[in-house]
Amino acid sequence: MPVKKTRFIFFAILTLIFVFLLIFRYFQIMIFSPPSGSPFKHQKPIVERGPILDRNGRILAIQTRLDSVTAWMPTVKDKRKTAQILAGVLNLSEKNIFATLNSHSGFVYIKRKITPTESKKITIPIAQGMLPGISLEPEYGRTYPEKELTAHITGFTGTDNIGLAGLELTLNDILSPKTGAVDGVIYGNQVFLTIDLAIQYFTEELAREAYKKYNADNVMILVMDARNGDLLGYSSIPEFDPNTFSRATKSEKDDRPVTYAYEPGSVFKIFSISSMLEIGGITPNSHFFTNGGYRKVFPDETVTIHDLGVYGDVTPQKIIQFSSNVGAAFASDTVSAIDFYLKLSDFGFGKRTGLPLPGETFGLLKKPELWSGRTKPTIAIGQEISVSAIQMITAATVLTNRGTLLKPHIIKKIVSPEGKLIKEYTRTPVRAVISPSVAQEMLLYMETATSPYGTARRLRINGLRISAKTGTAQKIDPHTRKYSKDAFVASTMAIFPTDNPRVIIYTVIDTPRGREYYGGRIAAPLVKELIEKLIPVMRIKKSTDTVIKHSGEVKISLPKKLAIGTMLPDLKGLSKKQLLPLFSLEGVSVEIDGEGWVVSQYPDPGTKITKGMSIKVHLK
Repeated sequence: MPVKKTRFIFFAILTLIFVFLLIFRYFQIMIFSPPSGSPFKHQKPIVERGPILDRNGRILAIQTRLDSVTAWMPTVKDKRKTAQILAGVLNLSEKNIFATLNSHSGFVYIKRKITPTESKKITIPIAQGMLPGISLEPEYGRTYPEKELTAHITGFTGTDNIGLAGLELTLNDILSPKTGAVDGVIYGNQVFLTIDLAIQYFTEELAREAYKKYNADNVMILVMDARNGDLLGYSSIPEFDPNTFSRATKSEKDDRPVTYAYEPGSVFKIFSISSMLEIGGITPNSHFFTNGGYRKVFPDETVTIHDLGVYGDVTPQKIIQFSSNVGAAFASDTVSAIDFYLKLSDFGFGKRTGLPLPGETFGLLKKPELWSGRTKPTIAIGQEISVSAIQMITAATVLTNRGTLLKPHIIKKIVSPEGKLIKEYTRTPVRAVISPSVAQEMLLYMETATSPYGTARRLRINGLRISAKTGTAQKIDPHTRKYSKDAFVASTMAIFPTDNPRVIIYTVIDTPRGREYYGGRIAAPLVKELIEKLIPVMRIKKSTDTVIKHSGEVKISLPKKLAIGTMLPDLKGLSKKQLLPLFSLEGVSVEIDGEGWVVSQYPDPGTKITKGMSIKVHLK
């Protein structure tokens, strides 16, 4: 058979198949399609996404139902008229709606998740038969009642009710399971957070005030239960409203406590000095002379480190109290690079904490083989190392738990739709990092920082023992790749009460602008204000509190009984019930006016009671 003839037959067969498919599709649409509505309606089970709640059951995210306007084009009769009616109700361009209707032959969304008001308006022309082919399809979305307050924790869902950020993303399959439908509905699990909404409000309020006051790039405040690693407050400013997340900028949506890595500055000394004490390079009785600074010459560089003040001979305690960079640098010379690296790694630096929020950074802790001559002394003072805020507050659990690192928690428990406990997150020890004696020693060192001569003196509260450390870190200038002279990170870590730690607070003010930028001057007062708000909420006792002793017994006096003799008694202060004996007097009429207790009577007390007399009593 000639090649040309073979090709002709082949293309003819393909053409016939194509024509057949077109005819089949035509009959499918025009003959077998339902007369109105969407052919996809109710084919999939409805998913009732589970709520997210704070530790006390207050709602942070909840399912909502909104209608979407859809069109099934085979039954839309007049596209122009349909577009005109819909435009008036949905506040959309008639031209755009008409273009959408013209460009589709089957099912199409006109507008998704309209308001309840729009739903009411559009049901009228649909019911009157003015919009054939137009339907309202129920869709499910998410509402965040607390708006910005917990935005970075909850995250948000997209148009299809699928998590796009925060816990909505990482717990998507828990909140919105794919199987387990009951009567066409899949019910999601309830997620209770460790966050306390009252504490969250305080942290958010103070963080926002600091952000505005210091014109900072961002402000972070974390509050953690020192005993179990539960996050009670978690604030990052700038923030956004997850109900309108599409309007938010990238900066507003950034979850900085887990994603932002920065050099921590002098707060880091509590971990570097603790490491050196544990390794054995230094002891509580070690001494370092700091006048003149720290200077060390290497073949390729000379390292020089100075203090803000003149501190003379310092011990490890004085290094923390005065925040001596020189003392910390000299102390670092007593340990090897590998030992120092391994101990800081045990604290969790250079590793993710595992908090179930997306995008957590590792931070940066270089391996010793990559260290230069300046690396060890500069890491000791909180430079040449990058951390996240969540790493810093988590590392502090080592000091509050007798040397053991705890896993941080932001989820308290997961509960089924029926109310059954699926999983509970309790205190989770990770590893022993330092000895209990070193942990206790560091808490006492930090307490001296709140003394009148310490760097954290501005957060001192009478009657409450607080262990604290402040920090001010220079930022790297992205243009020169050197430390900036006007860009800083001010921070403060506080643990209280010192003798029985219950709370850890860590606050960071990134790039404050103005005359003040030291952590001890702007971050420490912020922490003090937060502690003062937490004391009554968490029922933390101060030694200055007035204690009233009570036996526990409450004596209640029984109401006196009305004794009636020959004379009318004083009735003032008696209740209506106590006046009942008056009605037993023979031949005497009694008139009671008002409610409450007797304020006046007639006749006066002491009047002789006689037959035929009238007694009037007024109550209030």
